[in-house]
Amino acid sequence: MIRAVVFDLDGTLIQTERLKAQSYARAAVELAPEAVTEADVLNAFEDFVGGSREEVTKGLLARFKLEEAAQKRMAEFSASAPWQVLARLRLQIYEKIISDEKTLEDAAWPHNLALVKQVRAASCQLGLATMSHCPQVGRALRALKLEGVFDFIATREDVENPKPDPEIYLLVAKALGVAPHELAVIEDSVSGVRAALAAGAAVLAVATPLTRKQLHQSGILDERFIVDGPQQLQEKMANLLRQSPS
Repeated sequence: MIRAVVFDLDGTLIQTERLKAQSYARAAVELAPEAVTEADVLNAFEDFVGGSREEVTKGLLARFKLEEAAQKRMAEFSASAPWQVLARLRLQIYEKIISDEKTLEDAAWPHNLALVKQVRAASCQLGLATMSHCPQVGRALRALKLEGVFDFIATREDVENPKPDPEIYLLVAKALGVAPHELAVIEDSVSGVRAALAAGAAVLAVATPLTRKQLHQSGILDERFIVDGPQQLQEKMANLLRQSPS
């Protein structure tokens, strides 16, 4: 039976993937305003969502032929490779975006926040497993009014290996005192789903506009456990709990 529910943060509780897409778009335009538009990058970002910072930046550099522009600014960013220029420029922009807690509050996913509160009200153990760093997590939880809600929070600082490695979910299970198969994990991306499945947890994928296509095309999860809209959330969560081993 399920003894704990663990939520991802980025993309699941808050639309940070959309904010990240905006930061990549603005960084690309700043790097080569004559070669690309923000709309171009926003449209392309769907193909890279869930990838590592290196994978995303290398992909965008190649897609929009920005490597030469990045090379010209390597010294400015103390970069050893062109992709690091875009990554560091984008990170500066992203930090400015998320420094405003009102922006984070407005980017919340209400249906998933409601599920957090429902789980809490049911006295089920509650965990958070995120690849964001601790200061960013604290800022997001303040904005979402979720401080003190989770029984255990694991961030990027707590693990050696990022998702899709299962390390973070195994850590949360151990901290909550439950077996991995007693976890129900709420994720939004293929990478996060892979991590939870590899840990042995039951998984519900709540798709976003940026992750929906990848989730369905990957074939990684039974379609019954992919939520395409808020109206499906309660039904599919109930299905997940019924399918969980007792």
